[in-house]
Amino acid sequence: MTKDQRDLRELLEEALKFIEQGGYGRSVRTPWRPKSIFQDSRSCLNYAAPDRPHPCSDCALIDFVEPEHQEDSVPCHQIPINELGTTIEELDQSENQQKVERLVKDWLRVRMSELESKGQ
Repeated sequence: MTKDQRDLRELLEEALKFIEQGGYGRSVRTPWRPKSIFQDSRSCLNYAAPDRPHPCSDCALIDFVEPEHQEDSVPCHQIPINELGTTIEELDQSENQQKVERLVKDWLRVRMSELESKGQ
């Protein structure tokens, strides 16, 4: 497999747009199942592929994951999204969906701004 070839800035923009358009709201088909940040959006290499054919190590987001968590089952949920190092997994366990989405949107905006300042 090759590393995710999508432009990182575009991937982050797409993820932000997905959240802003309510993409992580409950599904009509499975309202009992909460949606998973990144995994249930087109930013995931395995989006809509239940057999998960692509390793997470090929995802462009893997570079934001601390090395000790890159082999986790959902490494993108180990991305530290604030100055305290809080991860999506930690927030999913203790916070409401709106707060999780707000913090992820903030994180996405900061990363996009950093890329923009680097000319990427």
